[in-house]
Amino acid sequence: MEIIGHRKYVEIPGDRTHELPPLLVRGAPEITPLDQMVDMAANLVESEEMISDRPADNRVTEAALEQRKFDLAINLAQHYLKMIAQWRRGDSVLEWIRQCEITFESKMALRNLLRPDLWPHAGRSSFVRLLEDKSVPTDGVVLENAVGLRLTFRQPPPISCFSDQFLLYLNSSVAATAYQTWARLSNDEQALLPPERFHFQVLHMTA
Repeated sequence: MEIIGHRKYVEIPGDRTHELPPLLVRGAPEITPLDQMVDMAANLVESEEMISDRPADNRVTEAALEQRKFDLAINLAQHYLKMIAQWRRGDSVLEWIRQCEITFESKMALRNLLRPDLWPHAGRSSFVRLLEDKSVPTDGVVLENAVGLRLTFRQPPPISCFSDQFLLYLNSSVAATAYQTWARLSNDEQALLPPERFHFQVLHMTA
């Protein structure tokens, strides 16, 4: 095992660079048109009574009140679409990890690196750190949160299933907690994969 600072890396026999499967990043699918998404968000605003029909300030006109509701609906729709983009990236990463595990199992030099009965060993979360260490572009998506969302939802629920509190405030913390719990499932400290020993491509796929 090689220790650099506070990081522990597995040692890989030899000095060759190992080729991993490409990370296939799927493009945005055909989803509900934005205007319909905003309409569904508007229904959420009404059902959750996020904005009172009787504001404390009597000077607020009905037109101004409706504009506030519309602006909030747009905000919720935008947060939902951002969350869906994160979920899709997490889905791509988990599929890539599965393909990497198959590759490791097929190569003698890598086969034992993921065995939990050997120490030090890498784990599934080590592949997420590998993506970060390789500075893979994420389009602003936090990979750990993206994976956490995918672990939380097998399929992304429609916007009507979420509260405004989840969309605006809670989804990041829920995703982060899911990821950290998943990363600690092995009950021991997992070593990292040395980024200079691996190579892979990132391919952006159309929906």
